[in-house]
Amino acid sequence: MEQILIVEDDRELNRGLCQALRTENRQMISCTNIRSAREQLSCGGASLVLLDLNLPDGNGLELLREIKAKSPALPVVLLTANDTDLDIVEGLEQGADDYITKPFSLSVLRARVNTQLRKAQNLHPGGSIKIDHFTFDFDHLQFFVGDQKVELSKTEQKLLRILVENRTAVLSRTDLVDRIWTDGAEYVDENALSVTVKRLRDKLGAHDYIKTIYGIGYSWVNQDE
Repeated sequence: MEQILIVEDDRELNRGLCQALRTENRQMISCTNIRSAREQLSCGGASLVLLDLNLPDGNGLELLREIKAKSPALPVVLLTANDTDLDIVEGLEQGADDYITKPFSLSVLRARVNTQLRKAQNLHPGGSIKIDHFTFDFDHLQFFVGDQKVELSKTEQKLLRILVENRTAVLSRTDLVDRIWTDGAEYVDENALSVTVKRLRDKLGAHDYIKTIYGIGYSWVNQDE
């Protein structure tokens, strides 16, 4: 499933962007500042970032540089009221894949976002990740340990994707719960994450890879590191 992260402090515009870009196979994540955007990005899974330049806690170019330093292939489309050549050039030089100046047509926005998503998909066909004897194909929902196919629940798939897309990073329990259980449930038993981690470890035989960082959360640790 595609995931679009919208970073826009105008809440009405943010809601409008979410409605305009949402599809059956696309998840929208809304942020209104750089801090919350960083938290979401740290959990992984983003397919594209729609980024406003003028944010209450800093300049969007700062976040753009961080994104491109860590994930160069992640498409970033800038939203800006600054339409001078200098502003546009600076954004592109910092690694932006496209830009749209306000006000803009929603149909044009959708077209440009879809173009960037297609480009990214062509760069990473199949969505397959290979780690040692593991093969994880998240686009086709196929997971292998060696030649043996393993069936994972949707919750286990979400957890696995977040872990492997953020290999070596320590992910807090709170962040994982917020990202995995996104169905609007008001309460999630704190034991649910522990149970999901145990089941995933057992199914994959990944006890040496999925590490518990006591007092914090979990991390996928490659064995050659």
